Amino acid sequence: MAVICVFCASSERIHPRYVDLARAVGEQLAARGHDLVSGGGRVSMMGAVAAAVREGGRHTTGVIPQRLVGLEVADTQADSLVVTADMRERKGRMDAAADAFLALPGGLGTLEELFEVWVARTLGLHDKPVVVLDPFGDYEPLHALVGSLVRGGFVRAQAVAELTWTSGVEQALDAVDAALATGPGPRAVRGRSGPSARERAEELLEADL
Repeated sequence: MAVICVFCASSERIHPRYVDLARAVGEQLAARGHDLVSGGGRVSMMGAVAAAVREGGRHTTGVIPQRLVGLEVADTQADSLVVTADMRERKGRMDAAADAFLALPGGLGTLEELFEVWVARTLGLHDKPVVVLDPFGDYEPLHALVGSLVRGGFVRAQAVAELTWTSGVEQALDAVDAALATGPGPRAVRGRSGPSARERAEELLEADL
């Protein structure tokens, strides 16, 4: 059993297929014995994944800033609902509670959350799996942009390898489970060295961490 942090949309303007995707993810998380930590909303994808996990008999934790309780409609059915002072505290609480991160299609907030945990992993600040599930190609432009940044020398190829891209629910959760099964220390497991001290310093400055 692990606690999986799922980043996803809370918008109700999106196509129903995304809500169905979130529900399928929640069903699979529960079937595999995993618990959930998410953004604490009960609408759209955020609500669907949490409801499915609970229906499957697993525990859900929602973390939501006070200012968004009304906007995202707080998930009062969560087994544990944490109301934070602001977004920074929210992300910190979600990150600390999670054993792995799974990003579904979403908006600017989802992108911010994804990049924060991705950057932190590349800097060695955590060794938790970071996986993207993109069945409909919403993140293809982002994937291409990152590739372009690698070719331009702005991003190390090794840093890109810290994120796993998937296109199916089973594939995404298989990737999470496989990474969790290897235990801590992904660099040692893969038999490769991390970034140099200079590279780490440059990236810390750029990330403003």
